[in-house]
Amino acid sequence: MIYGVGTERFDAYRFTQNTISPYSVTNEQEAREAGLSESEIRGLKKSGRIECSTCANRMYQDGSDENVSFKSAAHISPEAAGAAVRSHEGEHVSNAYKKAAMNNGKVLSTGVAIHMATCPECGRSYVSGGTTYSSIKYSEKNPYGINAKSMDAAAGIAGQYIDMEV
Repeated sequence: MIYGVGTERFDAYRFTQNTISPYSVTNEQEAREAGLSESEIRGLKKSGRIECSTCANRMYQDGSDENVSFKSAAHISPEAAGAAVRSHEGEHVSNAYKKAAMNNGKVLSTGVAIHMATCPECGRSYVSGGTTYSSIKYSEKNPYGINAKSMDAAAGIAGQYIDMEV
């Protein structure tokens, strides 16, 4: 929409009093009152000038049993969600190293997957969550456990239940 262009003489005072610029609206209601079309409103939402209701109400919560952040649901803006989720998943990695150190174990590998999604209302991409993977090997000092494993190996039980089909 082009403002102030027409066949009549342009009156700047009348124009500023009766027209709202799409760059001055701060929410969807003001955009509708300004007479913006649905595609213009969607464009303002996608560019981040107006926050859509879905993004405004999005909550993040941790579902693990560890002592980390986001145990209770909290709102994070789409711009800050990436950093917050990466930081949160880093807490899980740190906890894996602490758990291994306390129980005489060794962290073999850790990995973090950051999940992305697209808002159905405004079409913006956002970080929707994350998953942390960790593999810890514990050294066994229990003589009964070591003896049981060696007896299983000698009896041919080890590897007995392997599925060889692919």
